[in-house]
Amino acid sequence: QVQLEESGGGLVQAGGSLRLSCISSGGTFSTSPMGWFRQAAGKEREIVATIGWRGSTTAFYADSVKGRFTISRDNAKNTVYLQMNALKSEDTAVYYCAADRESRYYTPIKISEFEYWGQGTLVTVSS
Repeated sequence: QVQLEESGGGLVQAGGSLRLSCISSGGTFSTSPMGWFRQAAGKEREIVATIGWRGSTTAFYADSVKGRFTISRDNAKNTVYLQMNALKSEDTAVYYCAADRESRYYTPIKISEFEYWGQGTLVTVSS
């Protein structure tokens, strides 16, 4: 059973930066596509960024974060990161790490394609 644990959330001023980390255990991390999703209060969960098992060249970003956020992975540490720069108040949400069980040839972007989820970490951006 894959377990995911996020860390790095917190309170930051608009324009600031945070780096989220997600460590995976119990699975084959190196061949698992990974993703970051977020859910703001009263809204549905949405994609932030995903990365295929091949690494950064397979990254996908939501339009709302493109150019500000960077997803990366360190297979030696079983960890996926989300570097968030130029944060805006609308980035406030609970951020979830997710893992895909299948080693797809494409980078998954649908919530339904991710079988394992972390508990989430809260990011609050003050304006």
